[in-house]
Amino acid sequence: MLGKIVIANRGEIALRILRACRELGIQAVAVHSDADRDLKHVRLADESVCIGPPPSKDSYLNVPAIISAAEVTDSVAIHPGYGFLSENADFAERVMESGFIFIGPKPETIRIMGDKVAAIEAMKKAGVPCVPGSDGPLGDDKEENLRIAKKIGYPIIIKASGGGGGRGMRVVHTEAALLSSITMTQTEAGAAFGNSVVYMEKFLENPRHIEFQVLADKHGNAIHLGERDCSTQRRHQKVVEEAPAPGITPEQRAFMGERCAKACTDIGYEGAGTFEFLYENGEFYFIEMNTRVQVEHPVTEMITGVDIVKEQLRIAAGETLSVSQDEIEFRGHAVECRLNAEDSKTFLPSPGKITNLHVPGGPGVRVETHIYNGYVVPPYYDSMIGKLVTHGEDRECAIARMRTALNELVIEGIRCNTELLQDIISDSAFQAGSQNIHYLEKKLGL
Repeated sequence: MLGKIVIANRGEIALRILRACRELGIQAVAVHSDADRDLKHVRLADESVCIGPPPSKDSYLNVPAIISAAEVTDSVAIHPGYGFLSENADFAERVMESGFIFIGPKPETIRIMGDKVAAIEAMKKAGVPCVPGSDGPLGDDKEENLRIAKKIGYPIIIKASGGGGGRGMRVVHTEAALLSSITMTQTEAGAAFGNSVVYMEKFLENPRHIEFQVLADKHGNAIHLGERDCSTQRRHQKVVEEAPAPGITPEQRAFMGERCAKACTDIGYEGAGTFEFLYENGEFYFIEMNTRVQVEHPVTEMITGVDIVKEQLRIAAGETLSVSQDEIEFRGHAVECRLNAEDSKTFLPSPGKITNLHVPGGPGVRVETHIYNGYVVPPYYDSMIGKLVTHGEDRECAIARMRTALNELVIEGIRCNTELLQDIISDSAFQAGSQNIHYLEKKLGL
């Protein structure tokens, strides 16, 4: 097992990784910015190293500082968590070139899956269903682009190959708007991502967002841990997630899960990963793969009993997966609500000091958060301050426990999106499991 690792992240995921290290007997080094000296995991870690001032570009995105922290603490590996440098192939490469283990996939795998066009090509070869599209980047031949769009059928969506997080996309409903939309998306993509390559896909009107969790070791073993429904989104940012996805049959789960696991084997994937799909009219369409641990991984852990972060650490150490596919059992239902330091109506961030905190408990309740009484939420980073997860024997029980947990939650001194989450959990459409990716924005009138 790994002797000592650097946790190159902050907040709840850094604390989550630290706890997994404790269980496996791994020493942990917390790197932090000047603003994060009082983070819980920094206080609890075996060692801590300040890597720069508050702005992310000077600290959590500061590659030389992170690698130097690993060197001065005699660490052997670096865990990137999610966000920041977690899907940066250049960072993974620098880590490995410096003699450390990158706790994640190989750099070349991250590059392939980070390029949407290359990822789709790889998935098609592996037999994973994809959205009908241009089957590659769009060229400069205007007539050919018009022909491709007509063959796919309007509406279509233009996507930046290097995009992500809901950026670099443009929906086109008519032929008249196509060519100008391609040009604008190319220009925006070049400015935002340094890559002006775009491609074209069929635009699905009312799909759900469903993703499959996978694990793969260095010995050719790959398994899936079922699916999650992440359709409750605002501006492409997930708000509520659950597992398993309502309405997905065991046969569909096995069929798609096996293909995702096979794709991991085909591309030589190592570590934890997530295949994201749009799902409409009984069909799955691959959109991208996330080559890291997901924010919403706890709902999968709750229904399978598999500790995904510990598996990441074991895989990085060269061990085989601790479970096989036929040992995976799906038990009950789990729901996760993301807790954000923001106003429930305006969505404006709400940094500041937490003056009173009470977290809920009881059967089937799990709280993942780094905040505590007296903690000051800084204004420099993402507004997520935690996750509230509930598990029950069925979906109705998990939702009922979530409603109770949200009612028990007390966070004072700052605003939190608790009111919005209570509204969603109590909504009849959500309770019926009929939400799609447009559900929340329509509900909010956006």
